[in-house]
Amino acid sequence: MIAPIIDAALARSRTVLSLMIFLLIAGLYAYANIPKESSPDINIPILYVSMSLEGISPDDVERLLLRPMEQELSSIEGIKKLKSTGYTGGGFVILEFQAGFDKDSAMDDVQKGVDRAKSKLPDTLDRDPEVTEVNFSLFPVLVVTLSGKVPERTLVTIAQDLQEKIEGIGTVLEANISGDREELVEIIVDPVLLESYGLRGSDILQFFARSNRLVAAGDLDTGVGRFAVKVPGLFEDANDIMEMPLRTQGDSVIKVRDVAEIRQTFKDPNNFARVNGERAVALNVVKRTGENIIETIEAVRALVEAEQGFWPEGIDVIYTLDQSDDIRQRLADLQNNMISAVLLVMIVLIGAMGLSAAGLVGIAIPSAFLSGVLIIFMMGLTVNVVVLFGLILSVGMLVDGTIVVTELADRNISEGMDKKEAYASAAKTMAWPITASTATTLAAFAPLLFWPGIVGQFMQYMPLTLIAVLGSSLVVALVFVPVMGSIFGKKTVQTNKKDNLLSAAQNADDVKNLKGPVAFYIKILSAALKIPGIILIFTVMLLIGVQIMYGKFGRGVEFFPNIEPKAASVLIHARGNLSVYEQDKLVKEVEARILDMKGIKVFYTEAGKQNQQGNDDIAADVIGKITIEFQDWDKRKSAQEILQDIRDKTIDIAGIRVEAQVQEEGPPSGKAVQIEIASRFPETLDPTVQIIMDALNSDSDFIDVEDSRPLPGIEWEMEVDRAQASKFGIDISLIGDYIRMVTNGLKVTDYRPDGADDDVDIVIRHSKDQRTLDQLDRVRIETNQGSVPISNFVERVPKQAVGTINRVDQNRVFTVKANVKDGININSKV
Repeated sequence: MIAPIIDAALARSRTVLSLMIFLLIAGLYAYANIPKESSPDINIPILYVSMSLEGISPDDVERLLLRPMEQELSSIEGIKKLKSTGYTGGGFVILEFQAGFDKDSAMDDVQKGVDRAKSKLPDTLDRDPEVTEVNFSLFPVLVVTLSGKVPERTLVTIAQDLQEKIEGIGTVLEANISGDREELVEIIVDPVLLESYGLRGSDILQFFARSNRLVAAGDLDTGVGRFAVKVPGLFEDANDIMEMPLRTQGDSVIKVRDVAEIRQTFKDPNNFARVNGERAVALNVVKRTGENIIETIEAVRALVEAEQGFWPEGIDVIYTLDQSDDIRQRLADLQNNMISAVLLVMIVLIGAMGLSAAGLVGIAIPSAFLSGVLIIFMMGLTVNVVVLFGLILSVGMLVDGTIVVTELADRNISEGMDKKEAYASAAKTMAWPITASTATTLAAFAPLLFWPGIVGQFMQYMPLTLIAVLGSSLVVALVFVPVMGSIFGKKTVQTNKKDNLLSAAQNADDVKNLKGPVAFYIKILSAALKIPGIILIFTVMLLIGVQIMYGKFGRGVEFFPNIEPKAASVLIHARGNLSVYEQDKLVKEVEARILDMKGIKVFYTEAGKQNQQGNDDIAADVIGKITIEFQDWDKRKSAQEILQDIRDKTIDIAGIRVEAQVQEEGPPSGKAVQIEIASRFPETLDPTVQIIMDALNSDSDFIDVEDSRPLPGIEWEMEVDRAQASKFGIDISLIGDYIRMVTNGLKVTDYRPDGADDDVDIVIRHSKDQRTLDQLDRVRIETNQGSVPISNFVERVPKQAVGTINRVDQNRVFTVKANVKDGININSKV
């Protein structure tokens, strides 16, 4: 079957050479234009549903949000694991499907389940539950950070304007802003004035709602024309709000400005963001799936640099987590490896086989490589970390077939054959051995195609790459090389019979007289052939012994090698009812200790509440996170040394625990040790977790040990005597409205100012000095019977704070997590 193909190729040498030139040009085009990204675009079998309700406690999240949602989602076909987490202000449900799931079908089933669950959820949700897929290609490829000594509003305004322009780039999917706050209009009221004017909170709410609206009053047809009539009443600026009348008595009109002052501000902060110690706002740029990461980041950088000329002085731009740098470095490594391979192979072959044979092999390397890249391009794959690894790996293997064919052809020529006949005979003779050799190599990698789970989808790009490149090398060795050899090969080849392995093997008397590597090999082979049984037994013992010795003395198995990372995270843990300002103060203390450390390029700090959307790997007691980006590995100490220095510098800060961990390579897996504890008897969970924690803490090889038990702390519960409250005509909703004026503020309506894309909430709240626990007891409600203090029917009771609640398959679980010190065999410890 192969021989006719070889004969046909040699008979049409010009056509074959033209085809080879075409493949080289097409391969170069494919290499230049194939999309380049950091991680493979794989279908991670995980979806999550997020829900939020401001101020709701974790206990209520579990009862009102998680359980109803779990009931509707648990019946979806193909679910492997159902996890959920409830925290103050919201919760999420994570659905892990079986490997190989149909993403579109799963998204549709989950959305239908969410729609069914909506009727069981509170009507006061901040927004409808959102279904989101987890996808590597949706992670940020670049973070554009704006910082400087300018007002917060200036940074936010510039970031919002920049966001629109970046999202206008065709290859950018979105640019999410972090570190900003939503705008807010606060109506600061004096409770004494409200009481003196007899203004009732419920009446104010209704009046605001009915006043801030556009009323379409219909059409007027006069017989000589038709006109639309409207009654405009929407708030357009803050002055409209201040001029709104609240109560009229005779000729007197009480307006908002008489009892309150108005402020255009931002919502209360949940967190703060800084870069290198300066207040910052960051734009997380996400590229579209399949787009070129290098071109996308270059376009974003060019846009930002062009816009910088229109900004006020003092604003600094820092680019962090730039994934295009990694891709450029890996592409450069690939090109260097290929060039090095060509040069080294040619140097060796020139000495062993001559310039002509070396030239044929030197041409075969880029031919096979570029043909393989063309196949990858046509398959719709992208160049990512796994494909690059496969390409680099293949460079060293794609020359074997070509060398064998060329060497045998030279031997045939030395024995008197015509060069065309010699290359034809060599290709035909070695066709099946080369094919078998290539197939054997691919067979070692083929099982990766059937590796299940997320890791399998991640790694399947490597065998696909090797199949494309080594398959191309097979065609090059059996078709293109014989054709080129028949045209450009030498007509005669001189060989030294004394160094000819075949001649030496045929004449045993000459073996003793041989010198050099060939003679050494023949002598070892001759001795081994005399004791085949012993050699076989030794081979079997070696096979078994290596496994035993590695199991005893080895350092375990890692999915990704422990290489020098580009980034790391410093997590600050603290416990107690800390305000966001207290949390920020503690984080600043850590910052002050490490900002001057050498070897670190950028510090990006997030202080306060951490984003938990779909992420259950962040401990509940984390009050801050400092993401550090290292300088190049050859210009600094090792990452482990730097992180240990950070631990040493911050170990004496009272009230906090600092955890430093390097960036994960490959699919995220969390900490090395993760133990989930569940039971039918919840009261047994806490002591069981404590036993495990004590065991891990007593072993110095385990570090960063944590568990998910509730943190110590209190929350205040306002217990209402409903019967007593009803005597005054007061219900729970009205009590809640008055209390919200002391806490986050009571939303009365919203409006959209000119030039704004989103609605701005308008809230009524007390002044800052009156937002205290004591004020909760002094709140008074206007009723038909006059002003009544809520202390008459409401008691403020302290309760144990619940903290984050974790559930797996509809049961509460506690989780214990830990890392191990660098160099410790995790398998032996577990």
